[in-house]
Amino acid sequence: MRTKIKSAPAENRSLAEAARRSQIIDCAIDAIAEMGFAKASVDQIARLAGVSKGVITYHFPNKQEIVDAIIEKVMAAGRAHMEPRIMAETSAAGRLRAYIESDLEFINAQRKPLIALVEIAMSARRADGSLVIGPDSLAQRAANLEELLRAGQRSGEFRRFNTRVMALTIIRAIDGVPPLLAREPHLDVKLHAKELATIFALATRKQS
Repeated sequence: MRTKIKSAPAENRSLAEAARRSQIIDCAIDAIAEMGFAKASVDQIARLAGVSKGVITYHFPNKQEIVDAIIEKVMAAGRAHMEPRIMAETSAAGRLRAYIESDLEFINAQRKPLIALVEIAMSARRADGSLVIGPDSLAQRAANLEELLRAGQRSGEFRRFNTRVMALTIIRAIDGVPPLLAREPHLDVKLHAKELATIFALATRKQS
């Protein structure tokens, strides 16, 4: 009598595949952060993951799909870290400070992913030549921050200013930290966050 070999339940297979995909993404982040985007090939990612190139391409047929997965993972983790901190504040001024400090706190805790993201933003392009992280991404971040700033103006906490200019200036100040960390690993990010939060508190507050 032939014994039937039972296949693993679909749920177990999907969990194993999700775990493998997560491992590949983490290894890709390490490769890009350490080598730069151009040198972080699929072969290098496979070497770090301790698997064959075929395993990588089974889950991610090309490097572009790995890049998209990195962006999705890092951005989702950033939102999960920042949003509860921001929404816990009851004033616009408190939310602005929480926005800046929690964003830099996340950058400090997730240095490699953020350095990898900067590498991707500077170098990664789609098949049509457009940047993977292009103007649309910045525009969305600016629009979300503008709403916070406009709420502060409506409540009378903030002075009148151009919210677009202010939002972009805040974002650019925050985005300057990951490249700085790559050059200065001992940078005091907590102090940096405190100073930036104070600068923009002074820049936005209503004059008495």
